[in-house]
Amino acid sequence: MKLLFTCFLFFILSCQSVPDPVSSVLSQAGTASLAGNLVSSAKPEKSAESTRSFSISPSRVIPPASVILGRKQVPVLCYHQIRDWKLTDSKTSRTYIVPPAAFAAQMRMLADSGYHTITPDQLYAYLVSGIRLPEKPILLSFDDTDLDQFTVAYPEMKKYGFKGLFFIMTVSLGRPHYMSRDQVRALSDDGNTIGSHTWDHHNVKKYEGKDWITQLDKPTRQLEQITGKSIRYFAYPFGLWNTNAFPELKKRGFVAAFQLNEKPDPADPLYCIRRIIVPGTWNGPVLQQWIRRDF
Repeated sequence: MKLLFTCFLFFILSCQSVPDPVSSVLSQAGTASLAGNLVSSAKPEKSAESTRSFSISPSRVIPPASVILGRKQVPVLCYHQIRDWKLTDSKTSRTYIVPPAAFAAQMRMLADSGYHTITPDQLYAYLVSGIRLPEKPILLSFDDTDLDQFTVAYPEMKKYGFKGLFFIMTVSLGRPHYMSRDQVRALSDDGNTIGSHTWDHHNVKKYEGKDWITQLDKPTRQLEQITGKSIRYFAYPFGLWNTNAFPELKKRGFVAAFQLNEKPDPADPLYCIRRIIVPGTWNGPVLQQWIRRDF
């Protein structure tokens, strides 16, 4: 499955004529940050305690897109595999593989620099209602259900009281090198958020007919059975999205969706929240530079 995923990802990048995947990630993130730097940093209207009683619901009245886009962007980081590089790992693969020592240095930098991890519920409440966030907020997200997210990243985050958003690809549950249902439940029980990442990572742009049932409905029900909680957040495979997906996500109860490096949709920014991929080559100071530049 990992080999198939890597090959397909390399095909996607090749079709876009990107000679250097790391440069592509940084270049796109820099372009998106230009738009982010132009928006105003509107002051939050409510206290952080209000988040607990804030209604997270797809039926909630959402403010105009201009209001959401007018709020200062919150850094959202995206991780995939947390393991040491192998000789067989391609240059493309190493963009998505963060060695444990590098991940530990990045988490230490965030803690030492005063960053506070937030939940997607907090981010949603901030974007739609201006509810105040902690000082230097940041959202840590993880894609693809890799086992090392549980065995390596999770213990490292716990050292600092950090929480994360884990997007689960349900076809992988219980397979070698992937998380089990019990591990996903443990993450959820410890205050982390579980989101949907489809059944088997198919490109959302190509969905039609029963694909929405296979890739959204069934995985969502399975994750809700595992966690005992509503699944409200979605991450697009490969970060690829289109506006045709928005109504499908909304009617299934998703209140927000996460992409990668593109600018958000000007009419419906909650369903294409931008993240930056953290390459394995970044140490703590480099990550801090990119956070400051991009957000």
